[in-house]
Amino acid sequence: MTDTVADAAKDLAQDVTTEAKKAVGEQTLFEQAQEAVTDAFEATIEAVKEHPLAAAGIAAGAAAAVAGAVFGATKLFGDDQTSAKK
Repeated sequence: MTDTVADAAKDLAQDVTTEAKKAVGEQTLFEQAQEAVTDAFEATIEAVKEHPLAAAGIAAGAAAAVAGAVFGATKLFGDDQTSAKK
């Protein structure tokens, strides 16, 4: 499935690049950014393919960090509202 997504992203990136070159005739800031995003996406896909357990660990850690931040914010703001009611 990741191959299909990566191939679709590559095709879309190439289409956007081709159309941008036709419109401007030279590399624009948008085209440079698009190429950088495409390169980063491809590198991420390759890293996941090479190290799937590490990628899963990183994703789990990021999810835990977000969950911890949400929990902390809930407790922080929840305590303020509880104190105001007393």
